[in-house]
Amino acid sequence: MHHDRQLILGLWLAWVFYWVVAAFGAKTTRWRESLASRLSHVLPLALGVALIAWPQLHVGWLPRATLPHGPVRSGTALVLVAAGLAFTVWARMHLGGNWSGSVTEKEGHELVRSGPYALVRHPIYTGLLVALLGSAVACGELRAVLGLGVVAAAFTRKLRIEERFMRERFPEEYPRYCAQVPALIPFTGFRRSAPR
Repeated sequence: MHHDRQLILGLWLAWVFYWVVAAFGAKTTRWRESLASRLSHVLPLALGVALIAWPQLHVGWLPRATLPHGPVRSGTALVLVAAGLAFTVWARMHLGGNWSGSVTEKEGHELVRSGPYALVRHPIYTGLLVALLGSAVACGELRAVLGLGVVAAAFTRKLRIEERFMRERFPEEYPRYCAQVPALIPFTGFRRSAPR
């Protein structure tokens, strides 16, 4: 394993450790999405991550073409992973006890608009997509591009479920928030409103 991949793995392991520890500060859950709903985004997410991160995985119909290895590729991958994961941690800190791995309603659920939530409505997904793009660059194979597409589809599915819930929970505030803040890409004019 190359040194850059070891550093990237270390970043991901540190991130997982933080994520697990921070979960203990979550508020009590009042309502949770159904298992079927959760599986509709968790299973594609797991498949996409496996395509990006599992070194021995090969998709038979995809050529094993790789990006040329070198300091530019290594540095780009490392910067993307570090920046993406840092963005998710920043978002998680602002979300506080409202965080959950699935779509839930918490006791005293709040609409958070501070920090990264002033830039995008779903900063954890934004950060994870950037970090996984970095991991895909480190992988350097076409299967990682496919995996990134599957992950993006999984996040889009979960985002739609979350936005439907948020519109019901905050019928006046959330549509205004959607009109002011883009969903995933900061500093863009794309502010698609939440699905009705």
